[in-house]
Amino acid sequence: MNWYLQSGKDSDVVISSRIKFSRNLKDFKFNLKDRNSIEQLENKIKDNLYLIGYDLKFIKLKDLDDITKQSLVEKNLITQDFAFNKSDVGSILINDEENICIMINDEDHLKLQVFTPGLDLENALNLAVEIDKKIGKVLGYATNKKYGYLTSNPNNCGTGLRASVLVHLPALLETGNINQIFDIVSRFEVNIKRMNNKIRADENDMFLITNKKTLGLTENEISESIKIIAQKITEQERRIRKILAKNSIELEDRIYRSYGILTNCRKISLEEANKLLSYVKLGTDLGILKELDDLRVQKLYLYIKPANMQKYLGKVLNSEDKDIERANIIKQIIDS
Repeated sequence: MNWYLQSGKDSDVVISSRIKFSRNLKDFKFNLKDRNSIEQLENKIKDNLYLIGYDLKFIKLKDLDDITKQSLVEKNLITQDFAFNKSDVGSILINDEENICIMINDEDHLKLQVFTPGLDLENALNLAVEIDKKIGKVLGYATNKKYGYLTSNPNNCGTGLRASVLVHLPALLETGNINQIFDIVSRFEVNIKRMNNKIRADENDMFLITNKKTLGLTENEISESIKIIAQKITEQERRIRKILAKNSIELEDRIYRSYGILTNCRKISLEEANKLLSYVKLGTDLGILKELDDLRVQKLYLYIKPANMQKYLGKVLNSEDKDIERANIIKQIIDS
């Protein structure tokens, strides 16, 4: 199974971990725009791909249809701006498991990303560093003794590392305690922002935690600081969940109402499905809702999204059909 359909450590709260390195090659100008230079960069990468290994495949974004590109965005493997850049010059290196995805010619020459389910920054970092060293040895990075790895955005210099965890915080959000978390986290050079995958922000209980500072810290220090903050937030989310669960009838009612609509609806929008699925995941994680397991919840989150739903079905859908087919897919996954 691909990594995003697996459960990991603390996956009741932590959905996934990501390590991302920003890198530029020393033999090329930054922010490449002309086709000739971009082709030279791509050829250098392709010619040395066998030395890098990891079963990475080189894919030009312009060779992918819009649904496939959007499906990668929905999996958080690439960004929306990168996927649909008007200049259409981006490429990726990606393996079959999709836990390694390297964006080529985005803001920097390379955005090296490694993903893991749950809270597992340590293993993600180990693999990312291993790949990074291989690529650096083969292709050669632009570096500076004072500023470390050189990047287009000065804020990414130094290690060029962004360590991130995606967390599900319905209890902190419902009780308003999320604002206190925002205040505390902001003191530690860390960002926490609500994810917004083309749905209304107030229907989304997912938050991304990532470091602000990349210069003056080691990779391990950055990764460890994000891990500690994620653990503290996880503890607070679980504490509030226990408080809410004490009034079990109210919480069970909301969970089973959500489950009931998902299992019986004939059409449903992405916005409503996400809101209901948040309660269903909460109920599954608390052991209140025993009809589902982690795998089916992960599948629901993935295949209710428009592009991945169309990939799942193998056909293009209009807006009305998407809402109808979404309801059908939900029932198929729940009944599987």
